[in-house]
Amino acid sequence: MRSEQEMMDIFLDFALNDGRIRLVTLEGSRTNKNIPPDPFQDYDISYFVTDMESFKENDRWLESFGTRIMMQKPEEMELFPPELGNWFSYIILFEDGNKLDLTLIPIHEAEAYFAESDGLVEVLLDKDTFIKHKVIPNDRQYWIKKPTAREFDDCCNEFWMVSTYVVKGLARKEILFAIDHVNEIVRPNVLRMMAWHIASQQGYTCSMGKNYKFMNRYLSNKEWEELMATYSVNGYQEMWKSLFNCYALFRKYSKAVSESLGYQYPDYDEGITKYTKRIYETLK
Repeated sequence: MRSEQEMMDIFLDFALNDGRIRLVTLEGSRTNKNIPPDPFQDYDISYFVTDMESFKENDRWLESFGTRIMMQKPEEMELFPPELGNWFSYIILFEDGNKLDLTLIPIHEAEAYFAESDGLVEVLLDKDTFIKHKVIPNDRQYWIKKPTAREFDDCCNEFWMVSTYVVKGLARKEILFAIDHVNEIVRPNVLRMMAWHIASQQGYTCSMGKNYKFMNRYLSNKEWEELMATYSVNGYQEMWKSLFNCYALFRKYSKAVSESLGYQYPDYDEGITKYTKRIYETLK
């Protein structure tokens, strides 16, 4: 695998030798000092260019970066509609295992790019001295924020109400319906509540990372095992256990958050739990 320095030299040398590229930035985890580097980190590179169409005419210029195993061009896909507006991106996995997420951005949109940046941006090349101030990457935008009373109540409401859809799916023997609601709504709200509790202990100066991937850093082995117990979905009995484990975890952490912030804990927990147990018992 080519080293980070080798890869960065390739990206910068290409930009230096192409007059259409005026500004180059690096985004994502490689700019975040709080994330330990590893070989699986993408190179999130943006080229700010004067002529988008000349790059999009063919893909031969991408050969300068290495031999590709696979490439995706999201803005040309029909099944998954693009979301980048006038931007155009290439997601490339190279033969040596390096992965590039390269985005072409019209140079006239550079100001808007920095205005809307998430903070994890490093300027690698600025041919026209466009950037007038020092850009220092930080992940502050991803720090878990203290929930308002309404946000706390909304999370509780969504968790307990949608859990009844899981119950319905299991009772009807519609396991895919049940699994989908656990994976898409029920467990994510467990994770959200856990993140709020952890952040309160850390002074709201921490990030859980994408998909809560850093949460294990803040949990004991026992707490981690309790969370992992909600992921067993390979059968009806396992699904019931996962649901009840979700109930226990959500109750534990939402009560902790309500106490620490002085928010009212909802009384429908008891009613929904009794309802779920009654349905479960009738199916045994």
